[in-house]
Amino acid sequence: MDEDVRLRDVAEADLEPFYQHQLDPEAVRRSRFPSREREAFMTHWVTRVLGNSTGFVQTVTVDGEPAGNIVAWWEDGQRFIGYWFGRPYWGRGIGTRALALFLPAEKNRPLYAEVFTGNTASIRLVERHGFERSGTVHHGDEEHVMLVLNS
Repeated sequence: MDEDVRLRDVAEADLEPFYQHQLDPEAVRRSRFPSREREAFMTHWVTRVLGNSTGFVQTVTVDGEPAGNIVAWWEDGQRFIGYWFGRPYWGRGIGTRALALFLPAEKNRPLYAEVFTGNTASIRLVERHGFERSGTVHHGDEEHVMLVLNS
């Protein structure tokens, strides 16, 4: 726990590590979110993520290095969060500490998280921060848990 976990605004240089993180086959398997080719990834991040004036996007750093990101956005009148961490940062409490920094800064409530049912580590992460299960959502054959933070 000696590692210095912080949040900061996303810098252009962060996009390359984010791109590499989303290529990890195990991360794709756990999230059930397919990786994107470089051009599609960069376009999505520049236009839809960073270009979203109502979004809140933060780079998570560990000892000054980009370890992942946490994002909040509006979708169909609901405020969602999502996050992605590089595999070297898994299982070290980085997500827990990063979310503890992010949630007080993201003032909107209720706040929703949709997590693939097989991703128990991610479900535990948001539940640890007060999110409660509110149902399931299906995307094709995939089942996701909908979790909500009300306060």
